Amino acid sequence: MASDNVTQFENVERKPLREFAEKAYLDYSMYVILDRALPHIGDGLKPVQRRIVYAMSELGLKSTAKYKKSARTVGDVLGKYHPHGDTACYEAMVIMAQDFCYRYPLIDGQGNWGSPDDPKSFAAMRYTESRMTAYAEVLLSELEQGTVDWRPNFDGTLEEPSLLPARLPNVLLNGSTGIAVGMATDIPPHNLREVATACVMLLEESNLTLEQICEHVQGPDFPTAAEIITSKKEILDMYRNGTGTIRMRAVYTCEKGGDIVITALPHQVSGAKILEQIAQQMQAKKLPMVADLRDESDHENPTRLVIVPRSNRVDVESLMSHLFATTNLENNYRVNLNLIGLNGQPRVKNLLEILNEWLVFRTETVKRRLQFRLEKILDRLHVLEGLLIAYLNLDEVIAIIRREDEPKPVLMKHFSITDRQAEAILETKLRHLAKLEEMKIRGEQDELNKEKESIEKTLGSTKRLKTLIRDEIIEDAKKYGDDRRSPIVARTEAVALKEEEMIANDPITVVLSKQGWIRSAKGHEIDPMALSYKAGDEFKIAMLGRSQQLAVFLDSTGRAYALPAHTLPSARGQGEPLTGKLTPPPGAQFVGVLLGDAQQYCLLAASSGYGFVTQLENLYVRNRNGKAIAKVPEHAALLTPRLIQDVDTQFIAAVTNQGNLLVFPIKELPVLPKGKGNKILQIPTAKVVSKEEYMIDTVILSDKDPLTVISGKRKVTLKVKDWMNYSGERGRRGNKLPRGFQTVDQLIVGDA
Repeated sequence: MASDNVTQFENVERKPLREFAEKAYLDYSMYVILDRALPHIGDGLKPVQRRIVYAMSELGLKSTAKYKKSARTVGDVLGKYHPHGDTACYEAMVIMAQDFCYRYPLIDGQGNWGSPDDPKSFAAMRYTESRMTAYAEVLLSELEQGTVDWRPNFDGTLEEPSLLPARLPNVLLNGSTGIAVGMATDIPPHNLREVATACVMLLEESNLTLEQICEHVQGPDFPTAAEIITSKKEILDMYRNGTGTIRMRAVYTCEKGGDIVITALPHQVSGAKILEQIAQQMQAKKLPMVADLRDESDHENPTRLVIVPRSNRVDVESLMSHLFATTNLENNYRVNLNLIGLNGQPRVKNLLEILNEWLVFRTETVKRRLQFRLEKILDRLHVLEGLLIAYLNLDEVIAIIRREDEPKPVLMKHFSITDRQAEAILETKLRHLAKLEEMKIRGEQDELNKEKESIEKTLGSTKRLKTLIRDEIIEDAKKYGDDRRSPIVARTEAVALKEEEMIANDPITVVLSKQGWIRSAKGHEIDPMALSYKAGDEFKIAMLGRSQQLAVFLDSTGRAYALPAHTLPSARGQGEPLTGKLTPPPGAQFVGVLLGDAQQYCLLAASSGYGFVTQLENLYVRNRNGKAIAKVPEHAALLTPRLIQDVDTQFIAAVTNQGNLLVFPIKELPVLPKGKGNKILQIPTAKVVSKEEYMIDTVILSDKDPLTVISGKRKVTLKVKDWMNYSGERGRRGNKLPRGFQTVDQLIVGDA
């Protein structure tokens, strides 16, 4: 039994699985690369696109013909040339018809062929109708003139062209995108006139540099009026390397009412998607300067997106720069000039290589066309010689035809003519023979001889051949060319607005209660004492600032915390506890809040009598746990921090709980990022440790501010000349306040 099995597989080829899998995958890869995903440099088409165009030409669907159902074309393509899925074939056909996808569409569609907002919203092929555009003649006009090779279709019953004889470099004009195995292509579209000019220049002077070519080929030209903002240097590098990126930016205008109107979007960017992206930012409260969005696009204005600013004070340039940076209003496009060359191999080529190689293709195509025409002329001249003989000997010819059963060999022998000439004579109808005139035949011979001579001269002269190609390119450029649609403009880089820049810069009043509850009220006219507080709580401190600033909080242990002021709860309620947003050490209490510019100075002082000056930016911290700023002894606590307007001219007034008051210039204190600081007011160490005496408050005074001292229900206001009596050097004991103020609760700047 085992020997039978061995005999059964004797004639079967055996291969290691590794070798078989490697070859199978390689074959598949090459098929995808060459027969599906990459365009050919000659006609710029992939096989499915080429077959669609050829099938439509066979159906007679020229630009002047009536439309036919797209299903008819797809059926012919699948049944005769491209045995794949009808959906993929129809989608390829749709893209060639969409004027917002193709710079120079090959198909003229009737019905719903999709829209820029939703390119895949096209109707089914049974509903749409199509024919070719006039531009498609660039690919097809020379097809039947011996210009290309033909090959059998998939089942061998028909023939199809291996390439189309493009009269212009369609691979650059319409571009191409595709993903193969291990490689991809992204060729952007270009302007016909620019590319034609470059081809003409290369025909006239073949050793031009890329820089000289790029003086005319400015860059890609997409089927949209959006701006290309890539620099000329980057575009030149892209064309030199064959790879790079292109950036496009939407075009907008400002109307009289202040509305911002977007009139052109980057290539294949949906207006609906743009509105969705902006609306998401508005819902997330990241665009408070935008009041409304509208889509006013219609048939007359295909792109008209309206952004309504909240007021005429909004900086439109900053707003649009932010939207360019955060939405698809500015879009990047990868460029990878990867295509199949004349040698049948895929490779990334630079612009100069593509243009020169296409000109080789075009030159060979024109040579084949001229040679084909020359052969036709020679054949016709040969036939005319025979017909002339027949005319001159018409009676004999007719007699031979009537008399002989096989007149062909007799005619050949009698008149010394060839088989082709005899066949032509026999195929001519009698009535035509009767009308044959020597002058007409000789006239046609003269015309054909002149054309023959001209063609032979052209084929024999490189210069004449280049002139012919040049003239044809110029003629096609005049016929099908148009102005550039995508302007190339130098623009500054788009920058997204910082979070604080997107917040309305409104005046606010931040109120902190003694139990650490926080709230924020709009405006500076709020009376914090009149606000309602929860049971057992009361007002501690209020600070005026702006909604774009950071609110800095300090606790009794000397740690600093910061929160964006616009995120604080509203003063319409009783606020929220700061411990819900921040995490102070156990037992610590919040002692104050500060708002101001990052460079503004403030005083941090501890009840131990030490303190220093620092800038607000040193207190900025984003984590919940804060950071240690002031070094506070165990037996002491940080006092309410104070903002300083002018370090050089203002004074510090410091007082102990037992009524010792000292006033001295702020500039005597050091400016530190953090630490313990220097001695502000002298207190015996033993008294501080036992908490018998300690510094209870500090305030910042100008040379015109009165100072109010509060002791229980009693208070006294010291004018400038009065509190100057308490001035001294920093670190002194200070002077005792008047009788009745041996205990002090608080200092207040101004009349209380």
